[in-house]
Amino acid sequence: MKLLRFGPQGQEKPGLVDDNGIIRDLSGHIGDIDGTALATETLARLAAIDPATLPEVDPATRLGPCIGDVGKFMCIGLNYSDHAAESNLPIPEHPILFMKANSAITGPNDNVELPRGSKATDWEVELGVVIGKHAKYVSRDNALDYVAGYCVINDVSERDYQTKLTGQWTKGKSCDTFGPIGPWLVTSDEIADSQALDLWLDVNGQRRQTGSTGKMIFDIATIIEHLSQLMSLHPGDVISTGTPPGVGMGVKPNPVYLKAGDVMELGISGLGAQRQTVVQG
Repeated sequence: MKLLRFGPQGQEKPGLVDDNGIIRDLSGHIGDIDGTALATETLARLAAIDPATLPEVDPATRLGPCIGDVGKFMCIGLNYSDHAAESNLPIPEHPILFMKANSAITGPNDNVELPRGSKATDWEVELGVVIGKHAKYVSRDNALDYVAGYCVINDVSERDYQTKLTGQWTKGKSCDTFGPIGPWLVTSDEIADSQALDLWLDVNGQRRQTGSTGKMIFDIATIIEHLSQLMSLHPGDVISTGTPPGVGMGVKPNPVYLKAGDVMELGISGLGAQRQTVVQG
């Protein structure tokens, strides 16, 4: 299934996309697309519904983040070898973890705001992994059993805040609107191989990022195993798994960063696409 949330910010309703690309309203069957909705039995019940029996939604309706009430928003840094190289940083021995504030989460096509005084806001297309059941001390062999589905994430980043302000990367990753998620949560049964997905991102129509999840240093199963040794993962937790090369920071000889009026378009094969206009915050 392709599950989504639609409607005004803070008032999103649950929905799905049928085989014809029509958005259908699921609010008569479930309260929201959140951690409780990701239980195996609940997903099976939703999958058994004939989409044709569900009300159609105006295609012009705003799409919200495809998962509501996110528990933890975890991100893996430098997880593509070629991105580490363009960042002039060594290949990590273990997955680099940083957290992104949940207040950064926004819809896939909402505006991205430049923080006041920002001069180095950057783009990062990433594969998002949504946890579907409680995971603690899981092994790599069965780690993917804990995945409810996948989605597109733009890990928008303010590089000066990330690297020049004392402290952790979280400062440059957590500004308002820096976490577009969606358009859909695609359930894991629809993805034959999550390590063979193509990623891309354009800025103002110019291709900036092209990559494949097959180039990850730490694959999804390894990431889940590693994180679950450190903390419990809960239904509705989101893991953003790193970005391929082509970020603005890596442009030589001079980095290229976002400015008001720029348009980002990005997507992942089988998971849909996002489109954001950059505005001054």
